[in-house]
Amino acid sequence: MNPFTRIVLVAALLLGPAPSLLAQTAVDASGHWEGAIQVQPNVEMKVEIDLAKNSKGELAGTFAQPAQGVKGLPLSTVAVEGRSIRFVVKGGPEAATFQAMLSADGKSISGDATQGGYSIPFTLTRSGDARVAPVPKSPPIGQELEGTWNGALDVNGAQMRLVVKMANQPDGTAAGTIVSQDGSGVEIPIAMTQKGSNVSVDVTSVGASFAAVLNAAGTELVGTWTQGPSALPLTLRRAATAGKK
Repeated sequence: MNPFTRIVLVAALLLGPAPSLLAQTAVDASGHWEGAIQVQPNVEMKVEIDLAKNSKGELAGTFAQPAQGVKGLPLSTVAVEGRSIRFVVKGGPEAATFQAMLSADGKSISGDATQGGYSIPFTLTRSGDARVAPVPKSPPIGQELEGTWNGALDVNGAQMRLVVKMANQPDGTAAGTIVSQDGSGVEIPIAMTQKGSNVSVDVTSVGASFAAVLNAAGTELVGTWTQGPSALPLTLRRAATAGKK
């Protein structure tokens, strides 16, 4: 199967090697970019890229694949040199590398996307400023949920380890992140809702959710990870607190 037909799968959450954000801003590539990858002669896959400078002044970005419900997925790498631009999306075992040139008028990016030995053309058009999604804010959670939780998804026989962190904030809201130890180490913001022992976690950037029940001992969240057509069992276990056994 041509891997570009499904760049972002359940494993999209895993991303890729730890990101190395490079920025050589000889040209301004920031903005919202929309276009398509020609996955087959008569089949296009719509994609969106948002590029903007982060808090360190480096160019960073996110990837969206609307048909798969993916939006705001962090790019593993962004590099610009002259009018040449390169960014990497890790959506499974193999990264997709986009290498292209920015047009002289700065309105379009054209090049090739490479993944798993395949190389196919793509074109993106700038359509305004980067659309950076705000970090989700959730209602406060119980103290029994605050902390770090570890678990693993079994995806076609491969163990995909996850780390979820949740905490209440000084402003009265709750915030959290999810990351895969088998991927990049990129922390993706999550939204959380708690109703008694029932807990739901939404990872909107990859179109995924986790619905679970906290056990009586407060040590396990047992439930189902849902992403697209996939529904996988997942148990998160509270990490040991430093100084405690």
